[in-house]
Amino acid sequence: MSIVVENISKFYGDQKALDLISFTIKKGEIVGFLGPNGAGKSTLMKILTTYLSADEGKAEVNGFDVLTQSKDVQKSVGYLPEHNPLYLDLYIREYLAFNADVYKVSKSRIDEVIGLTGLTPESHKKIGQLSKGYRQRVGLACALLHDPEVLILDEPTTGLDPNQLVEIRELIKNVGKNKTV
Repeated sequence: MSIVVENISKFYGDQKALDLISFTIKKGEIVGFLGPNGAGKSTLMKILTTYLSADEGKAEVNGFDVLTQSKDVQKSVGYLPEHNPLYLDLYIREYLAFNADVYKVSKSRIDEVIGLTGLTPESHKKIGQLSKGYRQRVGLACALLHDPEVLILDEPTTGLDPNQLVEIRELIKNVGKNKTV
């Protein structure tokens, strides 16, 4: 199993964000969370990526416990948060090189993810010069840089125009052939 969630609950003060959530996602599946704003979708993704801790329950990603094996989880997950944290003054390759150093990944992987995410025609630009759709691609390229088994994408198509929406969904579908998304 790629992701196993058992009775996860999370509270923000008196507000219950998650209430005994359980599910399993198998390797190679592409799964989406649906629900209104405030339903806890992003909170659950933050728990699965070890940015938050659950108040109750247990979760595993790639066989690693998110609470006790957080570094192993982080190494095996690519995460694109809802608010894509990009350095707008950096060039695409410069940003990916910085992240390659963080992940201790060969610089040759940069060209691979640029090609995979369709960034080649824009790869000479600063991130601040890119459209929202291309910025999302940069975030996705960064999430894929260390070739994780699992990709967790929080609202990867928000704010995109219809053409960008189709392109990003197709990209996710292609990436999902070899990964759990």
